[in-house]
Amino acid sequence: MKIFIHTMYYLPDFGSAPILMDELAGHLAAAGHEVEIVTTMPRTRGAEFRGLCYSRRKDRGFVVKRFWTNNAPFPLGRLLAWNIYTAGALLNLLSVRKGDILFLRTPPLQLGVPAFWAKAVRGARVLVNVQDIHPDLAIESGILKNPAGIRFAKALEKWVYGLADRIVVISDGFARNLREKGVPAGKLAILPNWVDTDFLKPAPKDNPVSRRHGLHDKFVVMYSGTVSISSNAALERVLEAAKLLEGDTNILFVIVGEGLKKEALRKRAASLGLRNVAFLPFQPYRDLPDLLASADVLLVPLDKEKSHLSVPSKLYAFMAAGRPILGLADPDSEVAMLLRDNECGLAVPPDGAAAVAEAVRRLERSPEERRLLGANARAHVVRQFAKDSVLGSYDKLLRSMVS
Repeated sequence: MKIFIHTMYYLPDFGSAPILMDELAGHLAAAGHEVEIVTTMPRTRGAEFRGLCYSRRKDRGFVVKRFWTNNAPFPLGRLLAWNIYTAGALLNLLSVRKGDILFLRTPPLQLGVPAFWAKAVRGARVLVNVQDIHPDLAIESGILKNPAGIRFAKALEKWVYGLADRIVVISDGFARNLREKGVPAGKLAILPNWVDTDFLKPAPKDNPVSRRHGLHDKFVVMYSGTVSISSNAALERVLEAAKLLEGDTNILFVIVGEGLKKEALRKRAASLGLRNVAFLPFQPYRDLPDLLASADVLLVPLDKEKSHLSVPSKLYAFMAAGRPILGLADPDSEVAMLLRDNECGLAVPPDGAAAVAEAVRRLERSPEERRLLGANARAHVVRQFAKDSVLGSYDKLLRSMVS
């Protein structure tokens, strides 16, 4: 069985999507499948990829094909990148045969176009992996405002779900959203994103990474991930909370990562005169365990309008690190319920800086509560989201599609 994994982002780009899709491809190849990743050129292009429009490499038993896209840092630029990537995916489908499976990690929903061609002309099967609820997320965040554009995007979503043979969602809430849109329950499978709990595990706070960045002797409240549209407003509340806490010189807020909104966030911090906020670039993946261990509290910020439409994969990585989570999310969102039900962190409304500041103060003053929340987080992620278990379920599902 040949499986084409379509993902916009892949290593060496840093983030949850590249890491998860690499681990999925490696697992499926080791299980005896022929695997091909169809992706884009890295956003940060070193000499290896500079000037290339197309690349094909084989590594660790699977093929990685890359197509050029633009890297414009604004919403219309992202839409253009999605469309260019979809065109590349169409070109790649000349190698698809009957019985092959297209694994579509969405967004973008435009991947439905090559999927339709592969299914109708080549007899392939289609699995759609829903990581964010689009176009709802684009509508709620104000990116998609035009009524005609909204109607088209909703029609595209319905069409993609209709042509899929199976749809994998990452949570019960996502499954409920799709059922309410008319997707048959029998087409849905709920498989959470996973985490490598052997790689990501609790480590001492005083470590080479914390020493390198001067974090070993501070109470560190850290966000690590993409500084994106879906987290920007919540991160602005974090900056406002830092302003409220600037009298406590022991507390340091650290934002690690890149993204469309990083420069705007940096300017906002400067305008507030914040000296208790540090910005770091993405760190090498090999340093991730020590990076997360440098934190005393790990932040999962979701803007108010989007907290029902997204469950960040970074949440599971943070839990694996054995640190308490501070979630900025609506009380009835998936993230807030997970933190409450499993006693592995605190959840506060994403639009209240004072509530964020109070939660940080509480955790700073309660080392025993931090220890307990972190231990609960680690135990839950090992029990529910361990890599081998979830990847085994993916393998079983994919095999069932061609049996």
